[in-house]
Amino acid sequence: MLRTFFAAISFIAPGIAVADDDPQPATVVVAFNRETVVPLIVEGVRNRESGDLVTANDPVRIASISKLVMAIAALRLADEGKVDIHADISDYLGWKVRAPGFPDAKVTLAQLLSHRSGLRDDAGYVIPLGESLQAKLAEPAAWYPDAPPGEAPFEYANLGSPVAATVLEAATGERYDRLIERTVFAPLGVKACLNWIGCDEEMVARAVTLYRDTGEIARDDAADLPPNCTIPVAEGVECSLDDYVPGTNASIFSPQGGVRIGMLDLAKIAQMLMAGPDTDFLTMEAHRAQLMPIITQPLEPLADQDFFCAYGLGIQMIEQPGRDCQDTLFADGYQHFGHAGEAYGLRSGLWNADHTYVGVVYFTTAVPPRQSAEDQGGFDAREIALMARAQAMLEKIMPD
Repeated sequence: MLRTFFAAISFIAPGIAVADDDPQPATVVVAFNRETVVPLIVEGVRNRESGDLVTANDPVRIASISKLVMAIAALRLADEGKVDIHADISDYLGWKVRAPGFPDAKVTLAQLLSHRSGLRDDAGYVIPLGESLQAKLAEPAAWYPDAPPGEAPFEYANLGSPVAATVLEAATGERYDRLIERTVFAPLGVKACLNWIGCDEEMVARAVTLYRDTGEIARDDAADLPPNCTIPVAEGVECSLDDYVPGTNASIFSPQGGVRIGMLDLAKIAQMLMAGPDTDFLTMEAHRAQLMPIITQPLEPLADQDFFCAYGLGIQMIEQPGRDCQDTLFADGYQHFGHAGEAYGLRSGLWNADHTYVGVVYFTTAVPPRQSAEDQGGFDAREIALMARAQAMLEKIMPD
């Protein structure tokens, strides 16, 4: 059905830029099924200084959808026999990882990827080149104090991503960016990178600059792009990966949010997830492992994190019928799985819908920040309106 939609939307062009003092935010929505990828909405300005309009596959920082990419890589490595997601990560890192007060409780990749390791972001989660991941994990504030890893309550923590990525490096001897290229991007025919490392000049030239709702530059303007330094670096340390040792501090690749990718390419990753075990990209065992925590450990929304009702290994389920959670995006009565992203004025999403086998990937920029510290859950009104537009377009070509 989506194949016929190409002709139907051939008139859609990138959005028209409005007055220079009020440019239209860059926004892209792409729909897909198992066989086809279709741009639905492509509008706005990718860079206000140049005035360039965004196109459907311009690379953008997709924020926390990067965690889903990392989980896919971990499962691929598990299928290769390179890692055991239930093993003590200390065995890979070569030093003991333990929560304070719980010396006998191991930390595992499965716990890290499902945010059940007891790690939290109170101590921060960016460890620049030249600083120590091991030292960061020695800080008591990095851990939930009242229960051991595996028994600690779900807590969405960015810090778990640098730890997990470093474990993958240690297990393989591969630098994290190269590992992701080998296990995910290249096999799926995707052009993408982390913190712009490995993206060619043509991709960098099409970078989507992220703006806050005030118009202030947030990320990925010229100062953030090659040949300038694109990784976090400690004061006095040279911005060079020449001497970087895999398995020491993969935080420099921002595995929690640093993937740059266009929406047409992101849809290829989503298609693989939609196809599930019908492809040989991941084994049936890997797919089950990714979703098992959603089935076996349903979450009770926390007072300050009621956006999460169901979370597996780097994958989220939203709009589950009968659950009281602030996760309504489509309001169609069905559950959707994938991941949301939010950072630097950007909102993004990758969502598959089982009931139609049609999904969407999207981003929109210059989104206002949350209104209060208590406002920790839910999608932004602009995201909800954007999905309503997309659904209306899809309903015209996919009647019940």
